[in-house]
Amino acid sequence: MKTEEGLELTPRKVEYLKFLSEQGGAVRTTEIATHFRVDPSTITKTIGELADAGYLLHTPYHGVTLTDCGKAYAGFLVKRHRILSLIFVRNGLSHAQACHEVSRFESFISRDAVDTMCRSMGHPQQGICGEITHDDGCMAAGKHH
Repeated sequence: MKTEEGLELTPRKVEYLKFLSEQGGAVRTTEIATHFRVDPSTITKTIGELADAGYLLHTPYHGVTLTDCGKAYAGFLVKRHRILSLIFVRNGLSHAQACHEVSRFESFISRDAVDTMCRSMGHPQQGICGEITHDDGCMAAGKHH
């Protein structure tokens, strides 16, 4: 299996995985729909696609949980957001501006680019919105599911 490059998902799917990661457990599809202000049928379709890709487990009427590799991938997505936001803050943007601007384009930045920027910054441990972890789990080993 291939190593994830960080470019596999649409911006919306990236946001869903990051949200699920922040919740730390099973989340009902209605909670996801409410949070993102979308129709539950849209969530159900997207959840199915993310489950088929191996990022999460969906048990109808019980909720959605991240798989081990889904957790690792979501961890990278959070790391990417925090590294990019930190760069923006260090270059004059407010925390809110940095977070907003990064959310607009982060899905198009590769793992290699993030790793290079992170190294050049000395592997910071703290971003503007939380801790920056440097363990990419099963993705670094090239495992997806």
